[in-house]
Amino acid sequence: MTGPLVVVGDALLDRDVTGAVSRVCPDAPVPVLDERHATDRPGGAGLAALLAAAQHTEVALVTALADDAGGARLAELLAQAGVKVYPLHLPGATAEKIRLRSGGQTLLRLDRGGDPQSPGEPPEAVLELLARARAVLVSDYGRGLLRQPTLRTALAGTSAPVVWDPHPRGPAAVPGARLTTPNLGELRQLTGDAGGGSALSTATRAGHELRHRWRAGAVAVTMGADGAVLCHGGPTPLVVPPAEQLEHVEDTCGAGDRFAATAALALGDGASTAEAVGAAVEAASAYVAAGGAAGLHREREGAARPVAAGTAEELVARVRADGGTVVATGGCFDILHAGHLATLRAARRLGDCLVVCLNSDRSVRGLKGPERPVNPQADRARLLGALDCVDAVVVFDQPTPHQVLARLRPDVWVKGGDYAGEDAPELPEAELIHRWGGRVVTVPYLTGRSTTGTITAARQRGLHLVKGAV
Repeated sequence: MTGPLVVVGDALLDRDVTGAVSRVCPDAPVPVLDERHATDRPGGAGLAALLAAAQHTEVALVTALADDAGGARLAELLAQAGVKVYPLHLPGATAEKIRLRSGGQTLLRLDRGGDPQSPGEPPEAVLELLARARAVLVSDYGRGLLRQPTLRTALAGTSAPVVWDPHPRGPAAVPGARLTTPNLGELRQLTGDAGGGSALSTATRAGHELRHRWRAGAVAVTMGADGAVLCHGGPTPLVVPPAEQLEHVEDTCGAGDRFAATAALALGDGASTAEAVGAAVEAASAYVAAGGAAGLHREREGAARPVAAGTAEELVARVRADGGTVVATGGCFDILHAGHLATLRAARRLGDCLVVCLNSDRSVRGLKGPERPVNPQADRARLLGALDCVDAVVVFDQPTPHQVLARLRPDVWVKGGDYAGEDAPELPEAELIHRWGGRVVTVPYLTGRSTTGTITAARQRGLHLVKGAV
């Protein structure tokens, strides 16, 4: 579609007051901030619109503005950024969040604007805008705009893909939203999930609950430095880790907005939900790494370092003794290619070690036919073991890795390829993994890369060369 990205939600006015602290107040034990300068910027849905506009696309913002200085300042800042504002009347005052900062730290936040207010009716121009939108991003900040009945009816009726970024104090998404994007903390509040088990299990369990409850197409649970978990119609969640680990993060403000805006734009351009979430993780990670965001990164020791030599069982025992997470994946890996590498790297970032369960030569022949494997198991194991994202390789002789999995009992079993997507079948190893409380996930893979395709292309080139020589 060629229409704008329409952001719908509660806009706030953020103000950073920066100064120096050199003394304590004489009449109270509090620091005195000598103001040096103040910076205003749109917050809430205003920040989401601002970040979307920075991606060189047409952006319109439907929000409620009060008839006060704060509302006028918000409208001015948004217009300067190229965002066209479609206002609803907001009774009362514009919500403001004022942060008093010194030495890179926030000393105090002062909130103005009082309790949330019910906005007036949306003008006809808003309804027409939603009807021609390329995509819609609902950026709810719990101030009441998304409870407006006429606006909700219009959101439910638009043909554009709707991405709903929820707030625990806000209403449910309208039925049929293509994607909802809570962070893990918000998801627990929205579902009442107590959060038993790992973050991944909580995200999966509560994400599916929210998807069914809100009748949404999918739920992408943002996990900070760990990327996102996509819960869709299929039996296995898609885990999308960042391409690189984030280090020395200073400020995460706006990362969720960047994620949701990118996902909405991708869906508006015809991307699948999985593709949109992958693009959103990449964009939010780049935003944080560039300094838009500190403190969210949870360092995983050894995420890309070799683990001491020994058997896979010894490795697993050491990792478990340290309270770590054991990740495993499997396959033939006959001709190692970029698709394999993408899957292995993504799998390794899900825990503290990665064990690859490798089909033996006899196992590959049984699965692929008498002409396979191209490379013997010793060579395949050696190549895999040389990768910095692989900590151990176990060769198995059976058609499936069930026996080795029962022995190692990994916390996370990872697959890609044909097992990604809503219509994909249940992984054959899933029932076994679930017996000890393990999780089964898929990770993104590079389309167009496969061993069979590589072999076929090589044979075709060989035939072409032979014919050309005759």
